[in-house]
Amino acid sequence: MLETVNGTGTPRSGGRHAVVVGGSLAGLLAAHVLAEHAERVTIVERDRLPDGPEPRGGVPQSRHTHVLIAGGQAAYDALLPGFCEELMALGAPRVGAPSDIAQWQGGRWFRRTEETAFFICPTRPLLEWLVRRRVLANPRIELVEGTETVGLVGDASRVRGVLLRERGAAAVAVGREPQPLAADLVVDASGRGSRAGDWLTAIGAEPAVEETLETGLAYATRVYRTGEDSGAEPHFIVPNPGQTYGAVVLPAEGGRWMVTLSGLRGAEPPLDDRGFTDFAERLPHPITREWLDAAKADSPALAYRTTANVRRRYDRPGRRPAGFLVTGDAQCVFNPIYGQGMTVAALCAVALRDALADPRRTPTTRRVQKAMLDASRQAWDISAGSDKNMPTATGSAARGTLADRVSGWYLGRVEARAPGDPVVGRVFRDVLYLSAPVSALFAPAIAKAVLFGPVRPAPEEPPRRREDQEPLGDR
Repeated sequence: MLETVNGTGTPRSGGRHAVVVGGSLAGLLAAHVLAEHAERVTIVERDRLPDGPEPRGGVPQSRHTHVLIAGGQAAYDALLPGFCEELMALGAPRVGAPSDIAQWQGGRWFRRTEETAFFICPTRPLLEWLVRRRVLANPRIELVEGTETVGLVGDASRVRGVLLRERGAAAVAVGREPQPLAADLVVDASGRGSRAGDWLTAIGAEPAVEETLETGLAYATRVYRTGEDSGAEPHFIVPNPGQTYGAVVLPAEGGRWMVTLSGLRGAEPPLDDRGFTDFAERLPHPITREWLDAAKADSPALAYRTTANVRRRYDRPGRRPAGFLVTGDAQCVFNPIYGQGMTVAALCAVALRDALADPRRTPTTRRVQKAMLDASRQAWDISAGSDKNMPTATGSAARGTLADRVSGWYLGRVEARAPGDPVVGRVFRDVLYLSAPVSALFAPAIAKAVLFGPVRPAPEEPPRRREDQEPLGDR
């Protein structure tokens, strides 16, 4: 386990205790990894967690559309063997790409050629419940619910625990003082709203420098049902600087469909019945409006507005204590429209596992923190890199550099060729799905097609079937 004394890397003896702040996916997976190195791991969660796959207040996106992309599938299975098969056995649909989906991106429809990847479409409560069930089965891991972390114990050289307070008005009313819980390692997995900067300042340390990029994107999600013989199929409409409206229509377990519509600041999707449906008329094709007219709503529309990209650079030099790590959304959070959050939570846990197990290097706080930030770097480059081009982009990371302009020119050529060229499209998907590095887009065969090859024809209308299928009327 990451175990340093005053940052020197010298192990301590005796029973080792790790505390994870937050029972999020990132927190659960970090606890799972730490249980291999500590005698005891305590997860401190401010919510009371449901017994089953139900939404909870601490996950404001839990009622919105979620996908588990290929990079995430590999990470979850590496941490929890057989996880993805179990998730699909519980009803989470599998969607092949590009075979099973109509996708509009960069102003063009993708060809529906043979599947080269797939993603899984669970609801967030189902995936989180399955992770929780698997992780909390470990007797070394204890969950403390209904309890807030309000500070750190220690000083600028080392964290030695956390300060806890029972959550609720009654506890505050009686003036209960926060109680310390000693720990050899503290991991902050408390999410986008992390207060770690304040905690570090209070013990004389320095908070991380924040990078932010905000487009003002807002989205709304509604659950629908369709008839068994409706022929309903999933589709994406991905916004871009010239066309800023988006749609995601995907199946979920239990015969449900999740529909998410998005727009930028000042053009947010309405939540009333008529307004939500009419908003789809702003999209570049009527496919979504037609889909909504044929389906039956099964829930009210719910809004989500907190979509800024935020990266906290704990990997950079500063006066920070040993024994304190930050993971998941507390470290790096993305515009949720790109569907990367659940995957990056697992990638950070894999990075933590590998850094702690590396026999060649002492797992110092800074080294392990850098490994976890590196695990989120590609997702940040995709999300922030795309949002940087939107007309409403603001924030410290919004300004483009010469390197951004050069890479943007090349990636624009990739995006133009991906819809009609299955070879380029395959690598493009692998990078977006975090199962291949960005460097794969610069492999000789891909670079040749991107730099010198033509833009191949793509469907003018959303393809309603895979290219290897006969038309329904010919069967």
